[in-house]
Amino acid sequence: MRRTVSRFLAASLLLACLAVHAATRPRYGGTLRIELRVSPNSLDPADRNSAAYLTSLLFDELVGVSNDGSPAPRLARAWQHTDDFKHWRFSLRPGLKLDDGSPLTAGAVASALQTTAPDLRVKAAADDIVIDSDSPRPSLAAELALPRHAIAIRRPDGGFAASGPFRVASFQSGRHAELRANDFCWAGRPFLDTIQIDFNKNLREQALDFDLGKADAVEVSPDQIRRLAQDGRRVAASAPTDLLALAFDPHHAAAGDARLRQGIALAIDRAAIQSVLLQRQGEVSGALLPQWISGYAFLFPTAVDLTTARQLRNQVAAFAPLTLAYDPSDPLSRAIAERIAVNARDINVAVQPVANGTADMSLVRVALDSPSGAGALANVAASLDLGAVAAPTAPDQLYASERDLLAPAQIIPLLHIPEAFVLGPRVRNWTEPPAGGFPLADVWVEGER
Repeated sequence: MRRTVSRFLAASLLLACLAVHAATRPRYGGTLRIELRVSPNSLDPADRNSAAYLTSLLFDELVGVSNDGSPAPRLARAWQHTDDFKHWRFSLRPGLKLDDGSPLTAGAVASALQTTAPDLRVKAAADDIVIDSDSPRPSLAAELALPRHAIAIRRPDGGFAASGPFRVASFQSGRHAELRANDFCWAGRPFLDTIQIDFNKNLREQALDFDLGKADAVEVSPDQIRRLAQDGRRVAASAPTDLLALAFDPHHAAAGDARLRQGIALAIDRAAIQSVLLQRQGEVSGALLPQWISGYAFLFPTAVDLTTARQLRNQVAAFAPLTLAYDPSDPLSRAIAERIAVNARDINVAVQPVANGTADMSLVRVALDSPSGAGALANVAASLDLGAVAAPTAPDQLYASERDLLAPAQIIPLLHIPEAFVLGPRVRNWTEPPAGGFPLADVWVEGER
């Protein structure tokens, strides 16, 4: 009798272990529901009105980038270049297909790249992509890994064919998108069947829907990361990757004076903003790129210097109060704008925070979209209209390029802050890359509610 009971217990324990293993084993199927603040009205990765969060799920790049910032194979399995970096050749993977099962040809890839990179000469040569440039482009592979250079093939009806892990089932401009698994993705079918994304949801709405069980993943403001983690919530956060900066409008008379811009930069107490308003999340920075990417961000000064700031301000003629635009959907953005106004008052500069609209300066947040220094700097320059930058890959040359971009004091870096999401109990295998975004090909859900 004792032996029978022992066997029964052993069998029960085995079944229990198998059940736990089955519950944690990745499974195909299910729907993931996400809410975001962005409101994209385009699926074209080259369009500024699109969203990298969305396009990165649909379209693949010719070249990827690993977490350490080095180029990695994507649609191209290998590449080579001449010694002067003016001629590049990328070899495509064999058998690439679009989401309808049709071949993804070198000609289609070349045409897509020529649209997103008009300063290059792009052509197909058999199964290769040949790219020529009039000037050396040592960082071309890193630049082609940026989301805006993803390969989007336009269909005759005006839509786009997907080459990434998901395809478009429906898209309502600025409101909603439904994505379905792409069975023909070269990297394999993703686990999820469907992703539902609701756009134009402020953080308050997202938090409410999450608590009501209407969303599986929602955005989190950096200042809330610590509190949510202490409350036992699952928070996935990137490295300090998004640049938070002041962008001045040079067409406004007072803001067009470099001495005033430099004075305001020296008056801002970045350390207090990071410590108090961001609850010690992110990092103080006077650079466009964060320290973990460039290794030299500490060379750009961030300390408050009211003496020099007042001297610069006193060299500027009288002017009307300046306006500072912030994102009204983000309470943290407003708090930071108000703190900047207080700091500016210390040097006798009146600043009025305003919700969006035309202003002398704006508080902007820019996603770097790459852990590569060259790629990230090129993306920041394009996003902030600083002009094209053919950033070299050597650290000293990269530093020189960034220093030149910041010299006019048109952009005043303040901090680098993480991207973060709070995840519901069904979500499994969500890994936040250092540079942010959400690659969802390996995410799966534990059954439907």
